[in-house]
Amino acid sequence: MAEPIRLLFAPGREPERLDRFLAAELTDFSRAQIRKLIDDARVEVAGAAVKASLKLRGGEEILVRPVDPEPIVALPEDIPLKILYEDSDLVVIDKPAGMVVHPAPGHASGTLVNALLHHCRDLAGIGGELRPGIVHRLDKDTSGVMVATKTDRAHQDLAEQFRRHSIRRRYLALVHGHVQRDRGVVDSPIGRHPVDRKRMSGRARRGRRAVTRWEVLRRFDQDRLTWLELTLETGRTHQIRVHFSEMNLPLVADPVYGQPRRARALADPVLRRLVEGLKRQALHARLLGFRHPVSGEQLEFTSPLPDDIGRILDYLDDKYGLAESTRDAVGSWQVDCDEGETA
Repeated sequence: MAEPIRLLFAPGREPERLDRFLAAELTDFSRAQIRKLIDDARVEVAGAAVKASLKLRGGEEILVRPVDPEPIVALPEDIPLKILYEDSDLVVIDKPAGMVVHPAPGHASGTLVNALLHHCRDLAGIGGELRPGIVHRLDKDTSGVMVATKTDRAHQDLAEQFRRHSIRRRYLALVHGHVQRDRGVVDSPIGRHPVDRKRMSGRARRGRRAVTRWEVLRRFDQDRLTWLELTLETGRTHQIRVHFSEMNLPLVADPVYGQPRRARALADPVLRRLVEGLKRQALHARLLGFRHPVSGEQLEFTSPLPDDIGRILDYLDDKYGLAESTRDAVGSWQVDCDEGETA
């Protein structure tokens, strides 16, 4: 049974619409969910159902009665997985774009967790009922390397490595815009967007520190596109996508933080067709490195660039006469950085 939520619009505040106040306060609800609660008379002020446009003027007590959530159960499903490595403690997967990591409202099946439960029969219970074995995640439409655990010991150890930021993570991204410097660091906090609850933002009221290192691998100046390698020092939700969109360098084809007009403005009709045909953000988790939680061995896994992004990069390479394929290019700074890292 969902507990009622009681809120106070403090006396002396500037007047504000009810729906805007609720969107700022109820961070676990989307604006659409809040609107439905209001329309279904599940939001009351002074004991009476109210409209979204109600102007709060100070001192109002607001009662929100959430709908009881439908229970979600993670069940094994026979979904093919591309396994890069597996032993009795962990499994490393090359996750395709379009696969959700764990069950959630709207995605109760077809997730990586459903596939792992079928593949690893003893996985249930490690890390929680809906996220068994999951110590980190990739966005639904980000492809690349992930690790999942099979035992409590492995789960706790890898989770601690993530907390210490000792995991090595390298991403590849194609962004709109010209990046002038060859390399740099974005150090900007990220939290829930103050208005749109489905987005993250650097303008959040309570953001957490987020650090992304980047290096330019290729500049396609004529088309105002840049191919980047990125290293995460932290792992905030949508971190890369937020950092670069707020630098006016949105990831190509990003459905949430992108700018569709940038794709439409591409003068090259072949390139425009390729970009508009990309049904997810041009972001790929290329490399994952960590210390094995039991043996202590340093492990590193890579994932080749998927064909949907690769077709765009191959076309650009041919167009710009680049001899070395951008599918295989990595930044020179990575070697120097790796030598100084401890895992």
